[in-house]
Amino acid sequence: MRSENPVSQFGPVYPQSTKAIIMVHGRGSSGEDIFYSLNDELPIGNFLTIAPTATRNTWYPFSFLAPLDQNEPYLNDSLARLKTLLAELLVQGYKAEDIYLLGFSQGACLILEFAARNATKLGGIFALSGGLIGYSLNTSNYKGNFEGTPVFLGCSENDAHIPLLRVKESSGILRDMGALVTEKIYPGTGHTIYGDEIITISQML
Repeated sequence: MRSENPVSQFGPVYPQSTKAIIMVHGRGSSGEDIFYSLNDELPIGNFLTIAPTATRNTWYPFSFLAPLDQNEPYLNDSLARLKTLLAELLVQGYKAEDIYLLGFSQGACLILEFAARNATKLGGIFALSGGLIGYSLNTSNYKGNFEGTPVFLGCSENDAHIPLLRVKESSGILRDMGALVTEKIYPGTGHTIYGDEIITISQML
């Protein structure tokens, strides 16, 4: 029987690779979907790529703007999965500063929330159309220091799912926690990945 929570793995493993990236898909998608949509676009051929798939393809049931308790216990379970995946990479021998997080949409929200609750120096964090999670943001939930970790937030200025204010609010919180934040807002109304985002992430990698 197929696991309800599969984790797809691509590329060479440590020590054949010394860098790893965790890719987190959006609602209704899968780990394989996000990997195959970005693998040829990003310079990650020598990376180990870990791409988990959420239970029923959803990391949490309601909007990321809903009160936190409405998305429990699913949100905490999803955050715990990321914590486990990161810990496994460290055990394998990867250094934290050589591990990257990338997410789109719901996945972008999840990686930002995870990173803010467990801030440490990583290789980079790339959030495509996402923001920190909750009806309002309680900074007491966020712990640690990013110690100069490069963070990219990209989003349409009129994204139907991601309010611009939340993107900017998230950027400010991450900066206050020691991240080197690059924020790019694109004209239009698309909830999508822009070519310029791929270029920017490639340069940061």
